[in-house]
Amino acid sequence: MPKFSAQMKDALPHLWRYAYSLTQDRAQADDLVQDCVERGLRKRSLWDEGQPLKPWLMKILLNLFRDRYRATSRLAEVPFLNDHAGATVDTTVEDRAELAAVVKRMQALPENQRQALQLVAFAGLSYAEAADVLSVPIGTILSRVARARASLNEPSQPQPTQLRSVT
Repeated sequence: MPKFSAQMKDALPHLWRYAYSLTQDRAQADDLVQDCVERGLRKRSLWDEGQPLKPWLMKILLNLFRDRYRATSRLAEVPFLNDHAGATVDTTVEDRAELAAVVKRMQALPENQRQALQLVAFAGLSYAEAADVLSVPIGTILSRVARARASLNEPSQPQPTQLRSVT
């Protein structure tokens, strides 16, 4: 049990960041992590002690999210709030606008690319662990993350304005 408990404790911040990246709401992220931990404790006998615990917990968390939030389309109803844990209080208007733009671009990514990027960037999983969580080959994760990062790094396209001629 000490190995399980220690790995569970170490995984908690990663679980919360991943849950928050999925829900974009502190309370929902807290609930999702709590349910994940509860299920992990209840299903502990299914965990292979020769494997790291964090990817196993991430898979549980993702499945819980899919069951609860995606099925009911609640993700689309959750507004983005700029009250991130650890964010500095004195953020400038430009910083907030840039963050909002990145979040909007991330939400516009194809779901498979967004999931892969969230597992690697927010949850702190290796590419191999993310591949295990999503049940895809590691090469698929590599390409999805690369495409997602490339999309996020593309300069944003300003919306063309239409000029009307007044006659």
